Amino acid sequence: MVKEPARILIVGGGYVGMYTALRLQRKLKRDEAHVTVIDPEPYMTYQPFLPEAAAGSISPRHVVVPLRRVLPECQVVIGEVASIDHAKRTATINTLATRQDATGAVEMHYDELILAPGSISRTLPVPGLAEHGIGFKTVEEAIGLRNHVLEQMDIASSTRDPDVRDAALTFVFVGGGYAGVEALAELEDMARYAARYYHNLRPDDLKFILVEASGRILPEVGEEMGRYALRELRGRNIDVRLDTRLDSCVDRIAVLSDGSRFPTRTLVWTAGVKPHPILAATDLPLDERGRLKCTAALTVAGVEHAWAAGDAAAVPDVTAEEPGKECAPNAQHAVRQARVLAGNIVASLRDQPLKDYAHKYVGSVASLGLHKGVAQVYGQKLKGYPAWFMHRAYHLSRIPTFNRKARVLAEWTLTGLFKREIVSLGSLENPRAEFELAADTGRHPEAS
Repeated sequence: MVKEPARILIVGGGYVGMYTALRLQRKLKRDEAHVTVIDPEPYMTYQPFLPEAAAGSISPRHVVVPLRRVLPECQVVIGEVASIDHAKRTATINTLATRQDATGAVEMHYDELILAPGSISRTLPVPGLAEHGIGFKTVEEAIGLRNHVLEQMDIASSTRDPDVRDAALTFVFVGGGYAGVEALAELEDMARYAARYYHNLRPDDLKFILVEASGRILPEVGEEMGRYALRELRGRNIDVRLDTRLDSCVDRIAVLSDGSRFPTRTLVWTAGVKPHPILAATDLPLDERGRLKCTAALTVAGVEHAWAAGDAAAVPDVTAEEPGKECAPNAQHAVRQARVLAGNIVASLRDQPLKDYAHKYVGSVASLGLHKGVAQVYGQKLKGYPAWFMHRAYHLSRIPTFNRKARVLAEWTLTGLFKREIVSLGSLENPRAEFELAADTGRHPEAS
């Protein structure tokens, strides 16, 4: 009797989803399994490059990896999983087609389930945050923020109202982790450089504020390097507020827990992430933080034929000295877990023993703007230009496909030879606006 190929469903096309599918299509024969990857976007975003994309050092299309191009042996479905009934081995999916023709969600059956939907921004019930906050987790948000910052400089340059000018030139970032610090540092670098092209703006007119609820920034690079990063940012006239929270941003006024008030037209929220809501729409076990309970072999605890890794999974850290510790939800773990996960799925299909995920800490790198950074790699502490170079070299080695590596390297080379690009393309966010205006009024927006 011929054995039917296993139906493997991968929910999520991020680090874990894409890397797992990549290894499965290399290791499995066609008659062993059919792999389906479901994600709302047709690409994987390499998030460590989002700050450089926002600053204009890398083109947006080069920080994303097209799923269909790198996964030719897999079926890629653009859509969202609404719910999962693992007892029946079915997933309910909304695709672009089901929304268009209003036929309702479709059911997909599977034999093996890999849950890797990642995480979403963790917001708090801060008054005004939903109305005025800007996220920094997707390439669209990164480019939108770049356009927004440059547009605020245009507003400040052309207004006669000093209050509008001050609010336009005040930029508040909430969250002192990787995302917040790197985004702030890169955009501050870019904005102060751009100020030289405005006849009535000086770099010192711009006010950047970083708000962090804990007593330190960049905990991932260690205490000593975190203190260096703090000194570096403050030395660049960036107002860093530690042990401080955002209490409100109603009417575009950022009110901090220390009593400070800053009228601002830019509030960037990078204060952590939380598990994807799809996890709550499954019949799989979750921990108190809403993540999937997993074993060290990356199986969902107490459940057969279900696997998970990355931000959505609570994976025990078998290398930790203290019992009960779990792997941190970061890209370094996600990429390494994907390698073990793919190997274990292949082993499971071939009735071979599974391996536990164990890792060695390599270190952490962070950019603080052009030619500035901090790093702690293999116990070695670097700062300034060497750390910045290490940051670029590390992430260049990690971004998938030779195609993307070559394009990013070429852009870095050109950026080093020529001046920064500081143009705002905010009109891309509403490309039909000009046509709609012409259709309604018969005139061009720039016509007198």
